Amino acid sequence: MLGLVLRRTSGLPGLLSARSARPFGSPPPPEMSAALVRSTFLDFFQDKHRHRLVPSSPVRPRGDPSLLFVNAGMNQFKPVFLGTVDPRSEMASYQRVVNTQKCVRAGGKHNDLEDVGRDVYHHTFFEMLGSWSFGDYFKKEACYMAWSLLTEHYGIPADRLYVSYFAGDAVSGVPADEETQHIWLEIGVPPDRLLPFGPKENFWEMGNSGPCGPCTEIHYDHVGGRNAAALVNADSPEVVEIWNLVFMQYNREVDHNLRQLPQFSVDTGMGLERLVSVLQGKRSNYDTDLFTPLLHAIHQRSKVGPYGGRLGTVDGGKVDTAYRVVADHVRTLSVCIADGVHPGMSGAELVVRRVLRRAVRYCAEVLQAPQGALASLVPTVTHILGDVYPELHREENRIMDIINENEAHFLSSLQQGSRLIQRTLHRKDYKHGIFPASVAWCLHRDLGFPLDLVDIMLEEKDVQVDREELNRLMEESQKVTSGLQSGVPSQVPLDILSLAELHRLGVPHTEDGLKYQYRLEKDRYVFPACSATVLALYADHTLVSEVTEGQRCGVILDQTCFYSEQGGQSPDRGYFTRDGLQDVVYPVEAVVLAGGYVVHQVTATDYLKTGNQVQLHLDQVHRLSCMVNHTATHLLNFALRKVLGASVQQRGSKVSADRLRFDFSVKSLDTSQLQQVDRCVNDIIRANHFVHSQELPLREANRIKGLRTVDEVYPDPVRVVSVEVEVSELFEGETGRETSVELCCGTHLLQTGAIEDLLIVSERQTVKGISRIVAVTGREAKRAREEGQTLSQEVGSLSARLTDSAPSSIDAAQRFAKEVGLLSDAVDNTSIPQWQRSDLQARLRALQRTSNTTVRKLEAREAALIAQPLREKNGRKTLQVDSVQTDSLSILMKTVNQLSAAAPHSYVMLLAPQRHSGKVLCACQVPKDSPALLASDWAGAVCRHLGGVAGGSMLVAKGTGSGGDIAEALEWAEEFARLETQR
Repeated sequence: MLGLVLRRTSGLPGLLSARSARPFGSPPPPEMSAALVRSTFLDFFQDKHRHRLVPSSPVRPRGDPSLLFVNAGMNQFKPVFLGTVDPRSEMASYQRVVNTQKCVRAGGKHNDLEDVGRDVYHHTFFEMLGSWSFGDYFKKEACYMAWSLLTEHYGIPADRLYVSYFAGDAVSGVPADEETQHIWLEIGVPPDRLLPFGPKENFWEMGNSGPCGPCTEIHYDHVGGRNAAALVNADSPEVVEIWNLVFMQYNREVDHNLRQLPQFSVDTGMGLERLVSVLQGKRSNYDTDLFTPLLHAIHQRSKVGPYGGRLGTVDGGKVDTAYRVVADHVRTLSVCIADGVHPGMSGAELVVRRVLRRAVRYCAEVLQAPQGALASLVPTVTHILGDVYPELHREENRIMDIINENEAHFLSSLQQGSRLIQRTLHRKDYKHGIFPASVAWCLHRDLGFPLDLVDIMLEEKDVQVDREELNRLMEESQKVTSGLQSGVPSQVPLDILSLAELHRLGVPHTEDGLKYQYRLEKDRYVFPACSATVLALYADHTLVSEVTEGQRCGVILDQTCFYSEQGGQSPDRGYFTRDGLQDVVYPVEAVVLAGGYVVHQVTATDYLKTGNQVQLHLDQVHRLSCMVNHTATHLLNFALRKVLGASVQQRGSKVSADRLRFDFSVKSLDTSQLQQVDRCVNDIIRANHFVHSQELPLREANRIKGLRTVDEVYPDPVRVVSVEVEVSELFEGETGRETSVELCCGTHLLQTGAIEDLLIVSERQTVKGISRIVAVTGREAKRAREEGQTLSQEVGSLSARLTDSAPSSIDAAQRFAKEVGLLSDAVDNTSIPQWQRSDLQARLRALQRTSNTTVRKLEAREAALIAQPLREKNGRKTLQVDSVQTDSLSILMKTVNQLSAAAPHSYVMLLAPQRHSGKVLCACQVPKDSPALLASDWAGAVCRHLGGVAGGSMLVAKGTGSGGDIAEALEWAEEFARLETQR
């Protein structure tokens, strides 16, 4: 049983007392604009209660691959709650914080996508107003602040408010939160409006393990003038939760037990959209000024009546549903794209793609708006939200371009999907009324169709999807996705309680400055030796004093020369040896940073205990390779900006020993641009410029002109890395030179010449608007250039052969086509210059087209020779079934085509027995106006009769049989066709 700590608070300046609380029975709150609601919240905490205003993080989570999107205000502060925050970062100093956070709930665990439009309160994008205390004030102050803001500053009548608190949980042994109950009674909340609930409603947990605690929620009654306590937490639209105050005081252990946290925190969250609806006296979020300008803009672009707020069966034609969907989704699209999450094929990008396509479908089919209408709503979103989220102003044109491009692609997919549905419904094996789930899933997964769109398209034809099978396919897909996602996040090496214990024991943070203390001597890098003391060991989720052979553990030293994984750079490799046991090696498997401690993950090869002295042995080849590629990444970033312009933004990078990867915001690079980037980088490499680095206060570093940063939480002070120009000169205005200068914690070369060469070997779009470059350096770059030269010569040789003498036989033409195909595979899959790959691929495609044309002409000539005697023999007979000699199914098909062209009303089938294999080739064609016999049915029946399979369309089909009596097969095929056509 856990005991709750009761904190006594006296003299709370700026907080209302129980006597000053707004009296019960007051009139409704005065109407406020959404902008004023937001600013009032931020000002209240910032000005009256000394909270630091922290900007919203982007909706793409920082360093948290377990989330598709930021879905709560606390996401960006998880390192603080978990104790893993870099002690040198600004975030480590946070005590009282307030902000409004952009949140998206459209995928993963929290997914409101399919609910949007059906009601008046679900959204895929919303703003979360939040306030936090990290080890500062606790329950009493938080409750007083909340009540003061709602009743005094927003003017919400106290008799409209109800409060819930944690009633305790006998199963887990957690007592009721009586402290919070007493606080609310002291504030003046009547006992009959102060309601206890269990853990489902009033105990908040971050995940299966980690910080957690009881919460108290404030609910609002839209009706008023009554006691609505029975409607709290009853899913009633009349009584809604508006604010949740979470008191983090426990840690959920891996074994599910609870332990009290060494530092208590407060995390509160209040949805802006719902709060605005309360303060503007609206039951629907869509009737507030966050949405009404958008609904008006949608009406101007549509061919339907104005928005009426109807729901369910009253909403005829789902017009108002469409209004809500489009208004919500265009906000989500604008925010996501502005933050670099573009429509794509996996993860968060796939979710954005589905949001966009759902919006396009409602725009086009229900609202009857013209193509481009969705993108034209973006300026309205910017007008509503741009003042608080200025990136919407900066990215407005790009957002519109991406929406328009994806809309055009989807409208094309709609046509493709309609054709696929038609083909499926005409298949011989189609079971009337039941649409195959595999095809529905293909439409959803591959063509991006929302499943409700598939249902609507099928309803028009009195057809339903096999729902049971579809659910099975969806579950299978979810298992695969969950499996992939669960393997992505790297485990936090230290839990919050162990981190707190290290602090309590006075274990100092790891001194890791040695990782930067290398030097050049006679063109060789010399890395410092490092001896260290084992200060702590972490195994099986707890701190231990020693580990034994075979035990996997985290080792914390007083100092280290190893680089821990951060800033996109792979961690160092190497090993320890222990004093007195120099022949036993402890390989270091990973190096991670947690809360200022560098944790070396090791599987012990002998016992190891705290106090042991160890020698650290760095894998210098690996480290130097990472240094080469990290400095090369900075040069690449600089060159891309120089060639493509200042609008290029880094969207991610990964530096390893063998290559580097760089993601950036641009549609694509053409061959000329790739070559310009190549030249720019290699000019800097050949110049062998010095690479300078210096640690500066973060505020000072941000004053550097041309500084490149990414969306990360930087330590303070921060390391500045500059090429050619000394960091100190960047402030003095003594140089007008453009140079690469970035905030970076990585390890870098001291001169650029050691890179030797940089070569882009791949450039492709990961999603629309985001390109990914892969590059290699040094010997790998030289090898790739040599491979490119070899392949270029082979393509030139092949092209010359075709120019000198075109193949005169089908065999020769097919051999040539095969050579082109093999060379194309080599060009696609070999590491060569990307600009050269693009050129060679274009040349090979031209060769392939020429080669295919030659093959088709030669096959057509051969088919004409075969068809001539058959035409003379059969003339224009209605049913022509015969056998011929050819080993090419393509020639057989062309022969059938020629016979059908000569006799367009004839049913034509040819069989070609294969002398060596014993198989039989089959091809057929039927007249265009033949409802009685489909080519696919005819070929399928004959090939099944011959023990094989066939496929095709209504008009033409082909297949193979495994053998049999050819004369009997011809008779059977003819009889089958005769019976079918005479029905």
